[in-house]
Amino acid sequence: MQAVIASLVMPFDQVLDRGFRGPLLKGMAGAVLALGGLVWLAGWAMDALAGGTGWLATAAGVLGGVAGLFAAFWLFVPFALAIAGLFLDETAAAVERRHYPALPPPRRGASLASQGVFNLVLALKVLALNLVLLPVALLLPLVGGALLWVVAAVSLGNGLFEGVAQRRMPVSEARLLRKRRAFSVLAVGAAMATLALLPFANLLVPVLGTAAMTHLLHRGADGPVA
Repeated sequence: MQAVIASLVMPFDQVLDRGFRGPLLKGMAGAVLALGGLVWLAGWAMDALAGGTGWLATAAGVLGGVAGLFAAFWLFVPFALAIAGLFLDETAAAVERRHYPALPPPRRGASLASQGVFNLVLALKVLALNLVLLPVALLLPLVGGALLWVVAAVSLGNGLFEGVAQRRMPVSEARLLRKRRAFSVLAVGAAMATLALLPFANLLVPVLGTAAMTHLLHRGADGPVA
């Protein structure tokens, strides 16, 4: 549990570092664009469904706007995973330079193609699952909120940890290591999932989550991963 707490706290100590500030700002900009696009798309779809004139159409438009905003936040997690993949190497390298300078450069990592395929497939799987669960969330918000948190915790935990680990080992080894550290990975994923539910704070999830998982990778009981 000590490694989990350290992994969650240490990224905040680095936000002003020059090497870390770049990917953080770029990740936030990507998250703003993704969330803004989702809000616009959801609002456009709801307006198209409402149609007509009069107070019923107005009420439907208002409710549609609220539902659209909810849908945008619901679908943000898979986009956060995709954004994290874009800046993963830059973020992890900044963390390792600051906190683990004795580590050698990554040499056994998965190929860029393998890492790209992993990130894309994971993001699409989470997006598909969220779309399937979205009607439940709109009809039963409390149940939907709980489902969103669980899906986000598992997907952010597994996806971010394996993504970071793949810089230093093949995909199969990264998956086995994630399974060995399942509790710690899920705990950090749960913290990131909670952050993802908060407006504005969710913009930090792609880069802070990557940084946290980099710390978790190197702070296991078996020591730093070379």
